[in-house]
Amino acid sequence: MDVSFFLIQLLNSVQYGFLLFLVASGLTLIFGIMGIINLAHGAFYMLGAYLVFWLTGFTDNLFFSVLLGLPVMLLFGFIIERFAISFLYHRDHLYQVLLTYGLILILNELQKILWGTNFYSVPVPEILSGSVPLTENQVYPHYRLFISFVCLAIAAALYLVIGKTRLGMMIRAGAVDREMVQALGIDVNRLFAIVFSMGAALAGFAGMIAAPVSSVYPGMGDQILILSFVVVVIGGIGSVKGALIGAMLIGLADTFGKVLLPDIASVAVYATMAVVLIWRPQGLFGKA
Repeated sequence: MDVSFFLIQLLNSVQYGFLLFLVASGLTLIFGIMGIINLAHGAFYMLGAYLVFWLTGFTDNLFFSVLLGLPVMLLFGFIIERFAISFLYHRDHLYQVLLTYGLILILNELQKILWGTNFYSVPVPEILSGSVPLTENQVYPHYRLFISFVCLAIAAALYLVIGKTRLGMMIRAGAVDREMVQALGIDVNRLFAIVFSMGAALAGFAGMIAAPVSSVYPGMGDQILILSFVVVVIGGIGSVKGALIGAMLIGLADTFGKVLLPDIASVAVYATMAVVLIWRPQGLFGKA
Protein backbone atom coordinates (compact mmCIF):
# COMPACT_ATOMS: atom_id res chain seq x y z
CA MET A 1 0.00 0.00 0.00
CA ASP A 2 1.72 3.18 -1.18
CA VAL A 3 1.27 6.59 0.43
CA SER A 4 -1.16 7.96 -2.19
CA PHE A 5 -3.40 4.89 -1.99
CA PHE A 6 -3.39 5.11 1.81
CA LEU A 7 -4.29 8.81 1.62
CA ILE A 8 -7.23 8.14 -0.72
CA GLN A 9 -8.58 5.42 1.57
CA LEU A 10 -8.14 7.72 4.56
CA LEU A 11 -10.14 10.46 2.82
CA ASN A 12 -12.82 7.91 1.90
CA SER A 13 -12.94 6.80 5.54
CA VAL A 14 -13.42 10.36 6.77
CA GLN A 15 -16.11 11.09 4.18
CA TYR A 16 -17.98 7.88 5.02
CA GLY A 17 -17.57 8.57 8.72
CA PHE A 18 -19.16 11.99 8.33
CA LEU A 19 -22.16 10.48 6.51
CA LEU A 20 -22.53 7.93 9.30
CA PHE A 21 -22.36 10.78 11.79
CA LEU A 22 -25.28 12.60 10.17
CA VAL A 23 -27.46 9.50 10.48
CA ALA A 24 -26.16 8.46 13.91
CA SER A 25 -26.43 11.94 15.44
CA GLY A 26 -30.16 12.00 14.78
CA LEU A 27 -30.47 8.44 16.05
CA THR A 28 -28.59 9.18 19.27
CA LEU A 29 -30.72 12.28 19.91
CA ILE A 30 -33.93 10.30 19.47
CA PHE A 31 -32.66 7.34 21.50
CA GLY A 32 -30.84 9.29 24.20
CA ILE A 33 -33.42 12.03 24.78
CA MET A 34 -36.75 10.49 23.84
CA GLY A 35 -35.88 6.93 24.83
CA ILE A 36 -37.21 5.67 21.50
CA ILE A 37 -35.56 2.79 19.63
CA ASN A 38 -36.29 3.94 16.08
CA LEU A 39 -35.63 1.08 13.68
CA ALA A 40 -37.16 3.18 10.87
CA HIS A 41 -34.33 5.71 11.01
CA GLY A 42 -32.53 4.07 8.09
CA ALA A 43 -35.70 4.39 6.00
CA PHE A 44 -35.46 8.18 6.42
CA TYR A 45 -31.98 7.99 4.86
CA MET A 46 -33.43 6.04 1.93
CA LEU A 47 -36.34 8.44 1.48
CA GLY A 48 -33.96 11.40 1.47
CA ALA A 49 -31.99 9.81 -1.37
CA TYR A 50 -35.13 9.05 -3.40
CA LEU A 51 -36.54 12.51 -2.71
CA VAL A 52 -33.44 14.26 -4.05
CA PHE A 53 -33.42 11.93 -7.08
CA TRP A 54 -37.05 12.85 -7.81
CA LEU A 55 -36.57 16.59 -7.24
CA THR A 56 -33.40 16.69 -9.33
CA GLY A 57 -35.46 15.38 -12.23
CA PHE A 58 -37.54 18.57 -12.03
CA THR A 59 -34.96 21.16 -10.99
CA ASP A 60 -31.85 19.71 -12.67
CA ASN A 61 -29.94 21.15 -9.73
CA LEU A 62 -28.79 19.09 -6.75
CA PHE A 63 -28.35 22.03 -4.39
CA PHE A 64 -31.81 23.42 -5.06
CA SER A 65 -33.27 19.91 -4.69
CA VAL A 66 -31.64 19.52 -1.28
CA LEU A 67 -33.02 22.90 -0.17
CA LEU A 68 -36.49 21.78 -1.23
CA GLY A 69 -36.10 18.33 0.26
CA LEU A 70 -35.02 19.35 3.77
CA PRO A 71 -38.34 21.02 4.74
CA VAL A 72 -40.15 17.97 3.35
CA MET A 73 -38.10 15.66 5.60
CA LEU A 74 -38.69 17.93 8.60
CA LEU A 75 -42.44 17.87 7.96
CA PHE A 76 -42.39 14.12 7.37
CA GLY A 77 -40.55 13.56 10.65
CA PHE A 78 -43.04 15.77 12.48
CA ILE A 79 -46.00 13.82 11.05
CA ILE A 80 -44.44 10.47 11.98
CA GLU A 81 -43.75 11.69 15.50
CA ARG A 82 -47.24 13.10 16.05
CA PHE A 83 -49.22 10.19 14.61
CA ALA A 84 -47.02 7.23 15.59
CA ILE A 85 -44.02 7.84 17.85
CA SER A 86 -45.88 10.03 20.37
CA PHE A 87 -47.89 6.99 21.50
CA LEU A 88 -44.71 5.16 22.54
CA TYR A 89 -43.21 7.47 25.17
CA HIS A 90 -44.59 5.54 28.13
CA ARG A 91 -44.51 2.12 26.49
CA ASP A 92 -42.04 -0.70 26.78
CA HIS A 93 -39.17 -0.92 24.25
CA LEU A 94 -40.85 -3.97 22.71
CA TYR A 95 -43.71 -1.75 21.48
CA GLN A 96 -41.19 0.70 20.04
CA VAL A 97 -39.39 -2.06 18.14
CA LEU A 98 -42.64 -3.47 16.77
CA LEU A 99 -44.06 -0.11 15.68
CA THR A 100 -40.87 1.23 14.12
CA TYR A 101 -40.26 -2.09 12.35
CA GLY A 102 -43.78 -1.76 10.97
CA LEU A 103 -42.81 1.72 9.78
CA ILE A 104 -39.89 0.18 7.88
CA LEU A 105 -42.29 -2.12 6.02
CA ILE A 106 -44.71 0.72 5.29
CA LEU A 107 -42.02 3.14 4.08
CA ASN A 108 -40.35 0.47 1.95
CA GLU A 109 -43.67 -0.32 0.27
CA LEU A 110 -44.36 3.39 -0.19
CA GLN A 111 -40.99 3.77 -1.88
CA LYS A 112 -41.74 0.89 -4.25
CA ILE A 113 -45.14 2.35 -5.12
CA LEU A 114 -43.70 5.79 -5.86
CA TRP A 115 -40.37 4.90 -7.51
CA GLY A 116 -40.39 1.16 -8.24
CA THR A 117 -37.57 -1.30 -7.63
CA ASN A 118 -35.01 -0.01 -10.12
CA PHE A 119 -31.60 1.38 -9.24
CA TYR A 120 -31.16 5.08 -9.94
CA SER A 121 -28.28 7.54 -9.97
CA VAL A 122 -28.08 11.26 -9.21
CA PRO A 123 -25.57 13.26 -11.28
CA VAL A 124 -22.77 15.09 -9.51
CA PRO A 125 -23.17 18.89 -9.92
CA GLU A 126 -21.01 20.17 -12.75
CA ILE A 127 -19.28 22.69 -10.49
CA LEU A 128 -18.04 19.79 -8.32
CA SER A 129 -17.36 17.27 -11.07
CA GLY A 130 -13.58 17.78 -11.08
CA SER A 131 -10.85 16.17 -9.02
CA VAL A 132 -7.96 17.23 -6.84
CA PRO A 133 -4.59 15.78 -7.93
CA LEU A 134 -2.87 13.92 -5.09
CA THR A 135 0.04 12.50 -7.06
CA GLU A 136 0.90 12.21 -10.74
CA ASN A 137 -1.48 9.24 -11.10
CA GLN A 138 -3.96 9.64 -8.25
CA VAL A 139 -6.83 12.14 -7.96
CA TYR A 140 -9.66 12.64 -5.48
CA PRO A 141 -13.15 13.88 -6.49
CA HIS A 142 -14.20 17.39 -5.49
CA TYR A 143 -17.66 16.16 -4.55
CA ARG A 144 -16.36 13.76 -1.91
CA LEU A 145 -14.38 16.60 -0.35
CA PHE A 146 -17.52 18.73 -0.50
CA ILE A 147 -19.44 16.05 1.45
CA SER A 148 -16.78 16.05 4.17
CA PHE A 149 -16.79 19.85 4.50
CA VAL A 150 -20.60 20.05 4.60
CA CYS A 151 -20.82 17.32 7.23
CA LEU A 152 -18.10 19.01 9.28
CA ALA A 153 -20.07 22.28 9.15
CA ILE A 154 -23.23 20.50 10.31
CA ALA A 155 -21.29 18.82 13.13
CA ALA A 156 -20.11 22.26 14.27
CA ALA A 157 -23.65 23.64 14.00
CA LEU A 158 -25.02 20.75 16.08
CA TYR A 159 -22.35 21.37 18.70
CA LEU A 160 -23.38 25.03 18.92
CA VAL A 161 -27.12 24.29 18.97
CA ILE A 162 -26.88 21.53 21.59
CA GLY A 163 -24.26 23.22 23.75
CA LYS A 164 -24.84 26.96 23.38
CA THR A 165 -28.54 27.67 22.74
CA ARG A 166 -31.71 27.65 24.82
CA LEU A 167 -33.13 24.86 22.66
CA GLY A 168 -29.99 22.82 23.28
CA MET A 169 -30.26 23.47 27.00
CA MET A 170 -33.83 22.16 27.00
CA ILE A 171 -32.78 19.12 24.96
CA ARG A 172 -29.95 18.31 27.36
CA ALA A 173 -32.23 18.82 30.35
CA GLY A 174 -34.88 16.59 28.78
CA ALA A 175 -32.30 13.85 28.36
CA VAL A 176 -31.48 14.00 32.09
CA ASP A 177 -34.94 14.42 33.66
CA ARG A 178 -37.93 14.93 31.38
CA GLU A 179 -40.39 15.10 34.31
CA MET A 180 -38.53 18.01 35.88
CA VAL A 181 -38.36 19.80 32.53
CA GLN A 182 -42.12 19.44 32.16
CA ALA A 183 -42.63 20.68 35.73
CA LEU A 184 -40.68 23.83 34.82
CA GLY A 185 -43.32 24.68 32.23
CA ILE A 186 -41.53 23.50 29.09
CA ASP A 187 -43.73 21.77 26.53
CA VAL A 188 -41.99 18.40 26.39
CA ASN A 189 -44.27 17.13 23.63
CA ARG A 190 -43.25 19.99 21.36
CA LEU A 191 -39.59 19.51 22.34
CA PHE A 192 -39.76 15.83 21.42
CA ALA A 193 -41.44 16.65 18.11
CA ILE A 194 -38.59 19.06 17.30
CA VAL A 195 -35.93 16.49 18.24
CA PHE A 196 -37.55 13.74 16.16
CA SER A 197 -38.01 16.05 13.17
CA MET A 198 -34.35 17.11 13.41
CA GLY A 199 -33.27 13.46 13.52
CA ALA A 200 -35.37 12.58 10.46
CA ALA A 201 -34.03 15.61 8.57
CA LEU A 202 -30.42 14.73 9.40
CA ALA A 203 -30.89 11.16 8.15
CA GLY A 204 -32.68 12.40 5.04
CA PHE A 205 -29.98 14.99 4.36
CA ALA A 206 -27.31 12.29 4.62
CA GLY A 207 -29.19 10.28 1.98
CA MET A 208 -29.52 13.36 -0.24
CA ILE A 209 -25.84 14.25 -0.35
CA ALA A 210 -24.78 10.59 -0.55
CA ALA A 211 -26.99 9.90 -3.60
CA PRO A 212 -24.48 11.19 -6.22
CA VAL A 213 -21.70 8.91 -4.94
CA SER A 214 -23.81 5.76 -4.55
CA SER A 215 -26.81 4.24 -6.28
CA VAL A 216 -30.31 4.98 -5.06
CA TYR A 217 -32.04 1.65 -4.51
CA PRO A 218 -34.71 -0.04 -2.35
CA GLY A 219 -33.66 -0.87 1.19
CA MET A 220 -30.49 1.22 1.02
CA GLY A 221 -31.06 2.44 4.56
CA ASP A 222 -30.94 -1.00 6.20
CA GLN A 223 -27.15 -1.37 6.23
CA ILE A 224 -26.50 2.19 7.35
CA LEU A 225 -29.05 1.74 10.15
CA ILE A 226 -27.05 -1.17 11.57
CA LEU A 227 -23.80 0.78 11.37
CA SER A 228 -25.47 3.82 12.92
CA PHE A 229 -26.56 1.77 15.93
CA VAL A 230 -22.95 0.56 16.23
CA VAL A 231 -21.80 4.20 16.15
CA VAL A 232 -24.33 5.18 18.84
CA VAL A 233 -23.25 2.31 21.09
CA ILE A 234 -19.55 3.13 20.64
CA GLY A 235 -20.00 6.87 21.20
CA GLY A 236 -22.44 6.57 24.09
CA ILE A 237 -26.20 6.92 23.93
CA GLY A 238 -27.27 10.56 23.79
CA SER A 239 -23.81 11.98 23.04
CA VAL A 240 -23.46 13.89 19.75
CA LYS A 241 -19.70 14.21 20.33
CA GLY A 242 -19.56 10.47 20.88
CA ALA A 243 -21.48 9.91 17.64
CA LEU A 244 -18.85 11.91 15.74
CA ILE A 245 -15.90 10.02 17.24
CA GLY A 246 -17.68 6.68 16.84
CA ALA A 247 -18.54 7.43 13.22
CA MET A 248 -14.90 8.22 12.44
CA LEU A 249 -13.78 4.95 14.06
CA ILE A 250 -16.34 2.91 12.13
CA GLY A 251 -15.54 4.76 8.90
CA LEU A 252 -11.88 3.84 9.28
CA ALA A 253 -12.61 0.24 10.31
CA ASP A 254 -15.11 -0.33 7.49
CA THR A 255 -13.05 1.25 4.70
CA PHE A 256 -9.68 -0.23 5.61
CA GLY A 257 -11.32 -3.54 6.51
CA LYS A 258 -12.68 -3.81 2.95
CA VAL A 259 -9.27 -2.92 1.52
CA LEU A 260 -7.01 -5.02 3.74
CA LEU A 261 -9.32 -7.91 4.73
CA PRO A 262 -12.10 -8.04 2.12
CA ASP A 263 -13.22 -11.56 3.08
CA ILE A 264 -13.91 -10.63 6.70
CA ALA A 265 -14.41 -6.87 6.35
CA SER A 266 -17.55 -6.75 8.51
CA VAL A 267 -15.60 -8.29 11.40
CA ALA A 268 -13.49 -5.14 11.67
CA VAL A 269 -16.56 -3.02 12.46
CA TYR A 270 -17.90 -5.27 15.18
CA ALA A 271 -14.44 -6.00 16.56
CA THR A 272 -13.99 -2.23 17.00
CA MET A 273 -17.28 -2.05 18.87
CA ALA A 274 -16.31 -5.02 21.05
CA VAL A 275 -12.96 -3.48 22.00
CA VAL A 276 -14.59 -0.17 22.95
CA LEU A 277 -17.32 -1.84 25.01
CA ILE A 278 -14.83 -4.03 26.87
CA TRP A 279 -12.93 -0.87 27.79
CA ARG A 280 -15.98 1.36 28.41
CA PRO A 281 -19.30 -0.54 28.54
CA GLN A 282 -21.26 2.74 28.47
CA GLY A 283 -19.51 3.94 25.30
CA LEU A 284 -16.81 6.57 24.88
CA PHE A 285 -18.88 9.51 26.14
CA GLY A 286 -21.88 7.75 27.65
CA LYS A 287 -22.83 7.82 31.30
CA ALA A 288 -22.43 4.68 33.36
